[in-house]
Amino acid sequence: MTEAGGIVGEFLDLKADTDADVLAMQCGDFYEFFADDAETVADELDLKVSQKSSHGSSYPMAGVPVDELTPYLSALVERGYRVAVADQYETDDGHAREVTRVVTPGTLLETTDADARYLAAVVEAPDGYGLALADVTTGQFSVTAVEGADAEAALLSELYRFDPVEILPGSDCRTDDALLERLRERTDALLTLHTAEAFAPGRARHRVREQFGEATLDSVGVADDEAVVRAAGAVLSYVEESGAGVLASITRLQVHGGGDHVELDATTQRNLELTETMQGDTAGTLFDTIDHTVTSAGGRRLQEWLQRPSRSRARLERRQSAVAALTEAAMAREELRDLLDGASDLERLAARAASGSADARALRAAADTLSRLPAARDLVADADRLADTPLADILTGPDVGAVDALAREIDDAVVADPPGTITQGGIIDRGYDDDLDDLVERHEEALTWIEELPEREQARHGITHLSVDRNTTDGYYIQVGNSETGDVPEAYEQVKDLKNSTRYTIPELQEREREVLRLEERRHDLERALFEELRARVAERAELLQDAGRALATVDALASLATHAVHNDWTRPELADGRELSVEAGRHPVVEQTTEFVPNDLHMDEDRQFLLVTGPNMSGKSTYMRQAALITLLAQVGSFVPARSARVGLVDGIYTRVGALDELAQGRSTFMVEMQELSNILHSASADSLVILDEVGRGTATYDGISIAWAASEYIVNEIRAKTLFATHYHELTTLGTELRTVENVHVAADESDGEVTFLRTVRDGPTDRSYGVHVADLAGVPEPVVDRSREVLERLRENEAIEVRGGDGGGETTQVVFDLESGQFAQRHEPGGEHRLATDGSHDRGESRSPETDAVLEELRDLDVDETAPIDLMTRVQQWQDQLEDD
Repeated sequence: MTEAGGIVGEFLDLKADTDADVLAMQCGDFYEFFADDAETVADELDLKVSQKSSHGSSYPMAGVPVDELTPYLSALVERGYRVAVADQYETDDGHAREVTRVVTPGTLLETTDADARYLAAVVEAPDGYGLALADVTTGQFSVTAVEGADAEAALLSELYRFDPVEILPGSDCRTDDALLERLRERTDALLTLHTAEAFAPGRARHRVREQFGEATLDSVGVADDEAVVRAAGAVLSYVEESGAGVLASITRLQVHGGGDHVELDATTQRNLELTETMQGDTAGTLFDTIDHTVTSAGGRRLQEWLQRPSRSRARLERRQSAVAALTEAAMAREELRDLLDGASDLERLAARAASGSADARALRAAADTLSRLPAARDLVADADRLADTPLADILTGPDVGAVDALAREIDDAVVADPPGTITQGGIIDRGYDDDLDDLVERHEEALTWIEELPEREQARHGITHLSVDRNTTDGYYIQVGNSETGDVPEAYEQVKDLKNSTRYTIPELQEREREVLRLEERRHDLERALFEELRARVAERAELLQDAGRALATVDALASLATHAVHNDWTRPELADGRELSVEAGRHPVVEQTTEFVPNDLHMDEDRQFLLVTGPNMSGKSTYMRQAALITLLAQVGSFVPARSARVGLVDGIYTRVGALDELAQGRSTFMVEMQELSNILHSASADSLVILDEVGRGTATYDGISIAWAASEYIVNEIRAKTLFATHYHELTTLGTELRTVENVHVAADESDGEVTFLRTVRDGPTDRSYGVHVADLAGVPEPVVDRSREVLERLRENEAIEVRGGDGGGETTQVVFDLESGQFAQRHEPGGEHRLATDGSHDRGESRSPETDAVLEELRDLDVDETAPIDLMTRVQQWQDQLEDD
């Protein structure tokens, strides 16, 4: 015991024995927090702080009722705290307390968030990493080996995809400061240093075999991958030591790898805004747009499909067939959605049953949802358009007889509207247990005697204002108004005087009270035992609950896709055998929701693999390319797509480089980010990939940028051979369309008449010859004087005429410069009004030899792309050149 002694000393001793941030210790009907923990909890959860005296010292104290701990616990954990819970139990000497669980972000069961909550472990291997992921709220458990030329980037992409809330770095990883820093930068997960022994190969292998069976590692093909086994064993160890009690719900070991899904790196998922926009919002994402699910589990399944599109033609065709059938059977589809609406999350209920935290209402919800599976199966079987579709197979996959039996068992046991806690009694229905029924009958008889007592006593003694009630202090009592206390018989024993009445008791009432209390205790104990036995039987069938839950979630997700397809005129894509991507009247699935969208065609095949996309700024090039990627992705989800028709060849990965967020705070410039993203694509993409590149090389000098873009294009065309859409303002690159067989030019058309430009949003074959940058500046709200001056400067540049640089040197002179766009040379003079002619030998017309400073200015001018330089930047640079030449 610490110097504090008493309850506070016990609290501090228990806290010292854990590595938790906060301890909640049960003290009777409350969970209490003391000392620094009380201050922390009060600040985070807006609790009132009081003071607790202990052995001459005073300590801050805050508490919550036992039945209300869950929401406070969840709030603390979701803020990143590790919270230990010490429960109180009875002993021969009174009571004692011990830490029964430590709740962390990765082991939190009590969550209202429908999203998966993954706990991950990462172990370094000679050629990559072993990764294990568990969602304790649903019992999902999967492993994979992350390998390749850039294994770390692949690891970060996997973690971005699963978005774990907590990561356990292995023994090697925890000493890799650079990796840990990148994990902190690229994820929102809490990094936890779990005991090194849990990652030991022998211990981890034993733990995995103990959980999943001796032959499982061999059967799933990872027995020889030590890093994967170590990661899996560490996750199981951590979950067990946390006291979450959910290991019984972790029934399957699944292996996921690059061969079963479309590779989507973190950059691509962000650029395509699958589940989060570039600004970090959920509104406006692809998931938000197409999600019409009516259950939390269905929404989670749909999101999983979007983040892990499939490469299995058979799986995709089954999903497509189900979606197609649901689009055609409108009435049956809506009946099915109505049936699913309000269904509970059976995967999470299975985990709660296994942990012992499921209450009577949770089991009642499980029974209600389980009963919907046979009903859904019957509905599909009776619908002509659905009966012979994959939907029937999905709904008959779980053991429907066992599902129905479990639902009826719960229904027979638990009352229709049970109380919120199992300590209140009244949770087990009549007819379930004979002994309980006998106790309930005797208890009710005793209560009936007490309820009828006031009427009997009023009749016997002629007392009008007489009632019988009960409280925790006085127990049962007879209460008589003061105006009639003189009429009470001698047998009435006074209990308490009140302002307007007096309380009494009689021997018969005391006897009945003792009987009621005895029967209540026995009834509650028996009810609790019966309920815990029922919950244990439900937990034993966790896998059945999970199977049923996944089946209902899958149907919900498919119905959501069908609903969106019908309401938005989407079509079923044909899955092509080769490398074709042909879309007729394609649309962007998100943008079409908020604007009158101009559809566009897209055609790519073996002879047309690389499309150079040119056109004005803001004309829709990026949207056109993104919609190509999203149509491909949706096809490999099993969804219909926004187009009149589409033929989509399956891809093994989608890679995008579209803009770059400035990461100077992490020591990486915009251009560095651009080059790293390009590097990842050139290393990762294959001939079966789809690549989207937008403005490669724009972050550096013009000639450098053109060179990088040109070389990258050649490398993709000649070496990688991936299907590629490459948007660029470097018109020099359009030459590739005439020199390389598989490269074609397309452009977004614009109409220019009477000085006004209209973006047609229509993609046509061939290159463009303009970028209309000044027009875009006008649309963006650049002040009118700047726009007008920009047009004037641009026109004079095109006509090779002199430009008056306004502002000059302040001496009243007008400086004029003339640009020769072909030679990259210029002339200037300070005399107002005089003509100036370029020297044909490349020198100034005064016949003077050029200085190094002059040559430097000329070199900069040769690198300048006038059409692509913002007018304000152009004028600034001209002023700089003028100053350089004057100094010279």
